[in-house]
Amino acid sequence: MKKIVFLFVLIISFSSCKKEVNKPVLLIKKEKPKPIYRFGYKIDDFKVIQDTIKSGESFGIILDRHHVYYPKINKIAGAIKDVFDVRRVRAGKPYTILASKDSTEQAQIFIYKHDKINATIVDFKDSLITATRYKKPIKVVEEIAEGIIYSSLSQTMDSLGLKPNLTYTIADNIYAWTLDFQKLQRGDSFKLVYEEKYIEDTLFAGYGNVKSAVFKHRGVDFYAYRFIADSIKGIPEYYDEEGNMLRSQFLRSPIKFQYRISSRYNLKRRIAYYGNRIRPHRGTDFAANIGTPILATASGTVIQSTRRGGNGKFVKIRHNGTYSTQYLHMKNRKVKKGQYVKQGDVIGWVGMTGNTGGPHVCYRFWKNGREVDPFKQKLPAAKPLKKSLKPRYLEFIKPLEYQLDHKQIPTQQIEIVTETIAQN
Repeated sequence: MKKIVFLFVLIISFSSCKKEVNKPVLLIKKEKPKPIYRFGYKIDDFKVIQDTIKSGESFGIILDRHHVYYPKINKIAGAIKDVFDVRRVRAGKPYTILASKDSTEQAQIFIYKHDKINATIVDFKDSLITATRYKKPIKVVEEIAEGIIYSSLSQTMDSLGLKPNLTYTIADNIYAWTLDFQKLQRGDSFKLVYEEKYIEDTLFAGYGNVKSAVFKHRGVDFYAYRFIADSIKGIPEYYDEEGNMLRSQFLRSPIKFQYRISSRYNLKRRIAYYGNRIRPHRGTDFAANIGTPILATASGTVIQSTRRGGNGKFVKIRHNGTYSTQYLHMKNRKVKKGQYVKQGDVIGWVGMTGNTGGPHVCYRFWKNGREVDPFKQKLPAAKPLKKSLKPRYLEFIKPLEYQLDHKQIPTQQIEIVTETIAQN
């Protein structure tokens, strides 16, 4: 009986082992992690150090702290000086150092981030020292915005969730010569097609170009289309639906957008300060905060930059044989006599020097040696579009006009630029 039981146990054991042998085995294959690349480098090959430049720090101090010493620092600075001036690194700017993974942890690559999109990469890990300008991949998305003016352009743009720099583009770069934004009426409206830039699809990186716009003021439509007439120079301008350039030879104001006209040109103005007597006012006062930049309303040569009596600190610019402009009561002047300035250049800052009751710039406009009211002059336009280009221009704006009028669904494009500027 014992033999029979023992045999039965052996049969069961053998049967169990056989089943275990034939049981399928599930093999899990582990995938190797994909290498991570940043700024064109395999990050796993380096020790990554991210920091921000502190006040008083220099390129040399940063590299010295990361075990690159001055004989080599000087060599790096000299090799890349035509591309990246290491003296111009600024406190508050972020940077990345890729250092060796060995015990020295010596810096091999320095990445200076100018902004969210642009960076300069200084590579000195080998004997060949290079400076490369890097641009992050950017998605450019077209958007359409439209609004109705109830108070001001800035308030309407803000209510649409649009940032101030887009407002400044509309007011200062596109319609600065065409519309007086201090005289907008309730019910005026606008529509514009513009670009938004994104990093990694979600991080907003600013605005691109305004491709087209239409502003309805007092029932009249003012169209603006961005067009490059000279492909060699590549300078864009804005034109209306008939090909007339919006830009005039003169800006309407020497102050950017945020200002108030506190006193106009008036030869019969009475001033309480002088016993309510008539004292002609041969300028236009633009009130703004102290320190607000003052712009040259047209290109020309500075013929005066000085301080004198009631005018305080002032600058006078000769634009041609007919026109000159003068800017009074500056806090400080930025330009010198004999200097050539371009339209829109900052020539000084709003102040209260001379005879003035508050911060403003008194803008005086001279025509043939006489001070006149700039708002009553028929000012010369900028160089018009060539007749030979007009057919191409009219064909170019057809889809833009349709897009404005019908609110066409925006298109999208990806812009990826990485450019090596120099290798030394």
